[in-house]
Amino acid sequence: MMYMSICFISFLFLFIFSIILIFMGFYFIISDMIYFIEWDIISFNTSSVVMTFLFDWMSLLFMGFVFFISSLVILYSEDYMDGDMNINRFILLVLMFVMSMMFLIISPNMISILLGWDGLGLVSYCLVIYYQNVKSYNAGMITALSNRIGDVCLLMAISWMLNFGSWNYIYYLELLKGSFEMEIISFLVVVAAMTSSAQIPFSSWLPAAMAAPTPVSALVHSSTLVTAGVFLLIRFSVVFSDWLNIFILLISGLTMFMAGLGANFEYDLSKIIALSTLSQLGLMMSILSMGFSVLAFFHLLTHALFKALLFMCAGMVIHVMSDSQDIRFMGNLSFQMPLTSTCLCISNLALCGMPFLAGFYSKDLILEMVSLSYMNMFGFFLFYFSTGLTVCYSFRLFYYTLCGDFNMLSMYNMGEYSFNMIKGMLGLLIMAVMGGSFLSWVIFPTPLLICLPFYLKTLVLLVSFLGGWFGYEISKISIGNKLLSIKFYLYSSFMGSMWFMPYISTYGVSNMPLFLGYKSYSVFDSGWSEYFGGQGMYMLFMYMGKINQWWQYNNLKFFLMFFVMWIIIMMFMLII
Repeated sequence: MMYMSICFISFLFLFIFSIILIFMGFYFIISDMIYFIEWDIISFNTSSVVMTFLFDWMSLLFMGFVFFISSLVILYSEDYMDGDMNINRFILLVLMFVMSMMFLIISPNMISILLGWDGLGLVSYCLVIYYQNVKSYNAGMITALSNRIGDVCLLMAISWMLNFGSWNYIYYLELLKGSFEMEIISFLVVVAAMTSSAQIPFSSWLPAAMAAPTPVSALVHSSTLVTAGVFLLIRFSVVFSDWLNIFILLISGLTMFMAGLGANFEYDLSKIIALSTLSQLGLMMSILSMGFSVLAFFHLLTHALFKALLFMCAGMVIHVMSDSQDIRFMGNLSFQMPLTSTCLCISNLALCGMPFLAGFYSKDLILEMVSLSYMNMFGFFLFYFSTGLTVCYSFRLFYYTLCGDFNMLSMYNMGEYSFNMIKGMLGLLIMAVMGGSFLSWVIFPTPLLICLPFYLKTLVLLVSFLGGWFGYEISKISIGNKLLSIKFYLYSSFMGSMWFMPYISTYGVSNMPLFLGYKSYSVFDSGWSEYFGGQGMYMLFMYMGKINQWWQYNNLKFFLMFFVMWIIIMMFMLII
């Protein structure tokens, strides 16, 4: 009997399920069908515990895509995690992660959404700390604690929904639109989504979570943890009032701009791609706040395809570079690793919105709808400038990694020797090229006609070309005294550190309590309370015991001294 590893079995099951779910999603969208399935888990007297599932084209397509990406990521992991003693544990954790996401996708119920949300938070902590070092522990803790804020918001929304008679929020969306109760619940859901999708001011956990193995990052950043918040907002988008939409638009627009700016100052390969995820999440949430929820979902799916491929390529590069992630050490990889470089180029161009790749169909449509919509100058600037920044850091990454000279010692064994990794990448490559057009045909069966002036129609291309040219120019600067980032160090450190957000939301929050804890420990526990408390009493009793022991040695000198002392006292008494 042929031996099949857990990776291959998991890949096979997930891949078959993904194909079934994607075609079911296409059938549902063509037939305009929605299924509610209620499962009566337990019934006791008049009380019953019911689990409700919602199957519509959105949940089925999203589940299919999550299964498809996770199947290829697991196949990729077999070679990437080769040599790891606990590979089975790793695969089981990834499967638990995917199952938690399934709960979140098919739930029209706040309780089961919380179940999936908590599952994602808990398993993501286990995956981020997988390599078990201090950096991973810190990153895992900030990831878990940031997502706990979202948990608290969901719990508050659940407690507020006690007034409604049921936790199935999907029944009340249209009914209670504009009511005070729905305002509060939708605001709590928005805050929860902001923590999960790492919007300002909760952005610092997303680059920190890169401490996880690269296959996990490919899964987290494409279709699971960070997209959970966006998907929840898509479900709730019907009830958002005007002020809440403006709030989401401002926050997500600034996140998109901040992440694009920060990626141009970053040298860690994984963190550049993580910041690009943050930028795209901002794009999804901002177009969602303008009322185009289907468009946001379309970009969510296309982004999942090329972002997973981008992380897989980065993982392959890191793998052959002996775990070095600094892009300044790379260079000339297009000769050393031609297939990986091709995949990296295509996924990068899809991210930039290169015509006829997956990202183009959603991104170009989003920007054209922005140009067509009622939008102020600040929002318009954020959208287009962030697009230029995306092309800028993509070209910078391309220049540093694939062109120029090889900047590391050439004794490393370069080459694409991992067959399963290549199979996983090629599967996603096909979808990153064809997926966008295929999805646009199905989701938008009637073509959208967007009539814009010539200068607005070509503005996207112009901004992209300018961004690419600028990215190429800033990459050419030679290292030395004339390096601009050293010359303007304060500005580059401000823009490169996500506007000092880690200092505010991580170090700033944790520094003072830790300092006070250290002081209270050193002054009280190890100081006065120790001196007058446990240690002081111990030393006192030790000293008294020593005196008592010395006393009881029955020395002749003692008795003679006491005899003389008593004689003196008695003589003194007689004299008186």
